[in-house]
Amino acid sequence: MQTKSKPAIRVGSRLGKYRIEKRLGVGGFATVYSAFDTLLGIKVALKVPSPELVSEQLLEEFRREAKLTIQLDHPNILAIRDATFVDDHFVIISPLAERTLHDRLQKRMGFELAFDILAQLLDGVAYAHDQGVIHCDIKPENVLMFDDNQIRLADFGIAKASQRTINGSGTGTIGYMAPEQAMGKPSARSDVFSIGLLAYRLFSGKWPEYPFEWPLAGAIQLRRRAHSDLIAVIRKSLNINPRGRYRNAGQMYAAVEQTRLKATRYARRHRTTG
Repeated sequence: MQTKSKPAIRVGSRLGKYRIEKRLGVGGFATVYSAFDTLLGIKVALKVPSPELVSEQLLEEFRREAKLTIQLDHPNILAIRDATFVDDHFVIISPLAERTLHDRLQKRMGFELAFDILAQLLDGVAYAHDQGVIHCDIKPENVLMFDDNQIRLADFGIAKASQRTINGSGTGTIGYMAPEQAMGKPSARSDVFSIGLLAYRLFSGKWPEYPFEWPLAGAIQLRRRAHSDLIAVIRKSLNINPRGRYRNAGQMYAAVEQTRLKATRYARRHRTTG
């Protein structure tokens, strides 16, 4: 049963103990706000699902996914501090990031930072895969950046619950997911594909597009910035056939780390001579 309509949440208003300071973003599922916890004296992020989507079905899906993801304890995975009703609004509370990777990608990024972001993301997803959990919606908007460029992947469980409830079956965001995931057959290899798309964007400045046939848009920029060994890792992760990819994020993480020294030297040499 759908919940009753509620008044819009306004910047400057109060939601329980939280003072709403800024609207950070609006998606198909929820609106995210920066808020101040007046009891604890800290800033937090509040994700407030659209009222018309908060049904018993969605809450049940969220509880099911939360049970699978609550055990994920890793520095590169965003922890949910609480999920509850506040003043009749369903609210998901988490630490407040400085920005999203989507925001950061609007400006040029050095090679070392791009490589570090990729490594952190793979480390976090590898941990989740080891726990038997796949994300299904890895995209720049879900990669949050904190102090000292630490990244944390958000929306474990939330994305799957909301999208399965809204769409009835498959999960993910068009343009960021593997072909087999779009057909409702996601796996750890699908997360690898999404990370490959993000990696390609990090190093080339371009988003690959279907049908993902090599060479992709931005291939010249990619070769200028990335060592051939790193390009080979990214290319394997973007194989249309899931069996041609890395089995999981852990396997891809190991392959990326093997290229770190050569890739960094290559990038520094190009920066010096280019």
